[in-house]
Amino acid sequence: MDITAIILAAVVVGGIGLVIAILLGIASEKFKVPVNEKEVAVRAELPGNNCGGCGYAGCDGLAKAIANGEAAVNACPVGGPSAAEKIGAIMGVEAGDFVKQVAFVKCAGTCEKASNKYEYTGQMSCVEAMNVPGEGPKACSFGCMGFGSCAQVCPENAISIVNGIAYVDKEACIGCGKCTDICPKGLIELVPYDKKHLVQCNSKDKGKDVMSVCKAGCIGCGLCAKECKLGAITVENNIAHIDYEKCVNCGLCAKKCPKKIITV
Repeated sequence: MDITAIILAAVVVGGIGLVIAILLGIASEKFKVPVNEKEVAVRAELPGNNCGGCGYAGCDGLAKAIANGEAAVNACPVGGPSAAEKIGAIMGVEAGDFVKQVAFVKCAGTCEKASNKYEYTGQMSCVEAMNVPGEGPKACSFGCMGFGSCAQVCPENAISIVNGIAYVDKEACIGCGKCTDICPKGLIELVPYDKKHLVQCNSKDKGKDVMSVCKAGCIGCGLCAKECKLGAITVENNIAHIDYEKCVNCGLCAKKCPKKIITV
């Protein structure tokens, strides 16, 4: 075997490898995409649930928005105040007050309390039920149908169907808002975690019509609004509404409600 040929081959291969390495190095510098270091740092502090509760397409989208100053540092509902504080430090701003939001189902029409227009058997989702006669079997056109479309989209399994209506485990809820988006009746809303008094009804019918289909519905009597000393309750479209910024959880409204649909 000619040793000179072997050395020459090694030199040629090594030379080609060196040239390729140099060319790759030049190309990587020429075509590299600029990296926003703040965006990378912010993304590292986000939990990675990609739930969309912040209004962006996952944690990557939110990190980019925060880094560009387009979203608040406390915009992640899952990360909470801990993540907000860390992200605020990265961005050089105050995290601000963080109010945890959880889903709340505005319906107390359980199987015993709410009547049905007809009996339905078979598989169905709430979304599909809107296409059948009367928009579902429930006599109250505003009430929870209990077919579980909200439970199916919940990423944390925080929603279950109990006695014909959806129930939210507020400790497991991350406030992503997917259930509020899918509910065809629009009876799920995000409310402050620390608020104890909530109107568990969504009906806009007059009192007489409400009582004809549900034993637990709001009749719009206004006694709760009259009892509230802070003006935190108003009655609009035959149903009571609570201003959570004014509410101090005193409970006077719940005690006064004749239908007992203000939760405690």
